[in-house]
Amino acid sequence: AKNLKGGSGKMQITDVKVFPVNEERLKAYVTIIIDNCFLVREIKVINGNSGYFVAMPSKKRKDGTYRDLAHPINQETRDMMEKVILDAYWKRMEEMKVEKNQTPSQQKVEK
Repeated sequence: AKNLKGGSGKMQITDVKVFPVNEERLKAYVTIIIDNCFLVREIKVINGNSGYFVAMPSKKRKDGTYRDLAHPINQETRDMMEKVILDAYWKRMEEMKVEKNQTPSQQKVEK
């Protein structure tokens, strides 16, 4: 778990679940748990023009613009969250590559 000193103490992302998707720009949906007690869904990993980035959950407004439903309120927290989420994304991509390259006899079989 990663720590961040905030205004009232430390915030930790205590769990990250990555759900890959195979779209041109959208690469995964991510769910995080903060401090083992607060869950945030619909975070997106996007392949943008200048690299991969994390987009917070958002809602489309009547005027067609999007507004974040939840987001960090300072750059330090945003940077920490993006690092934790992208690290988890790349780890999941590596795991999928290994799983794909294994033959059935190499996969773990539980008895």
